[in-house]
Amino acid sequence: MKKTFLLFSFFVISCISCNKEKISTLKKGTYRAILKVQDNQELPFIFEVKNKTLLTIFNADERIIVDEISYKNDSIYIQTPVYEGYIVAKIKKDGNLEGSFIKESLDRVVPFYTKKGTNRFPINSKQTSINITGNWETVFSKETKEDSYIAKGIFKQKEDKVTGTFRTTTGDYRYLEGRIDGDSLKMSTFDGAHAFLFTAKVSDSIINGFFYSGNHWKEPFTAKLNNTYQLPNEEELTYLKEGYKTLAFSFSDETGKIVSLTDKEFQNKIVLVQIMGTWCPNCLDESKFYVNYLKENSKKDIKVIGLAFEVAKTKEAAFLRIERLKNRIGIKYPVLLADFGNIANKKMAQEKLPMLNHILSYPTTVFIDKKGTVRKIHTGFNGPATGEKYLTFKKEFDEYINLLINEK
Repeated sequence: MKKTFLLFSFFVISCISCNKEKISTLKKGTYRAILKVQDNQELPFIFEVKNKTLLTIFNADERIIVDEISYKNDSIYIQTPVYEGYIVAKIKKDGNLEGSFIKESLDRVVPFYTKKGTNRFPINSKQTSINITGNWETVFSKETKEDSYIAKGIFKQKEDKVTGTFRTTTGDYRYLEGRIDGDSLKMSTFDGAHAFLFTAKVSDSIINGFFYSGNHWKEPFTAKLNNTYQLPNEEELTYLKEGYKTLAFSFSDETGKIVSLTDKEFQNKIVLVQIMGTWCPNCLDESKFYVNYLKENSKKDIKVIGLAFEVAKTKEAAFLRIERLKNRIGIKYPVLLADFGNIANKKMAQEKLPMLNHILSYPTTVFIDKKGTVRKIHTGFNGPATGEKYLTFKKEFDEYINLLINEK
């Protein structure tokens, strides 16, 4: 399906420019990429072309290396790392691109084009006396009870440039970057899985605006400056139902082997069960953390098992994505396929692990001690974009693992 879709996309885009001058590869340099979202808004991000098969995407302090780039006639295919999303575009006479950002499993196509330039958002036309550095108590979709949720905005501003993120009870919105122009705030990020744009007006320590995710989702948000604001404890949101002491599951790995916590290799070991998906940026951040932690603490007797809930439409496609994730970031621990298809419905995922009260977030990690007892469950993951929160998490994680290791 994917190959057919891709070939068709190349064919359509290539035909547009028949009999025109061909430019076979990307030119070196910095590009301002734009995705067209709702309300005729532009979601920008910056990337730099190193050579015809290598480019880097920039989001604040984040650097995403893209090395899966191919060409056909005057068109280019850019596969984002780990995630399924890709860009297919025509290379125009001036070297810029025009095409689409595509996520096939969700049937999403977002118009895409580039301009040469280094500024994510245009240089300020208005001076501003506003500075939003600090923590912001935030509510998304406040007027709609079913969709409403809370968050904590964490921002730093230098002159008119703003960086930061929103932390929610289930994770963070990763590396946001933008500008304040007068009383107008705009921030964006693009990583191949998420394409986020925030637009807002700022006045009197209040931010009111809209959050756009690709061209399929829009919701309002409001925030007030509150440097003492804290989100609920991530370790109290998901828990075992009464009568249970541990998890029980049997899922297969990429070889078809059925893996369970009752297997000998997990007996008398500290085990972390990571509920995740290859499509999930917070899961990627967490997986990278686990890979590095296991490498740096190879003498500690701990095991990690990933339970993947995939958006892929077939079992075969799901395992291909798991294999790609493992290869790209060096995962050595088993990642089992727990389910595929409509994993956005977390109730379906919870049916696979019925001893849990619910699954609120991907990722969720279950900590199991040497006796096989669930000791705590951590919902979500606040990655490196959250700054001090991430540093605190790493310290507390290591302390808790050492506590479990030293238990008799």
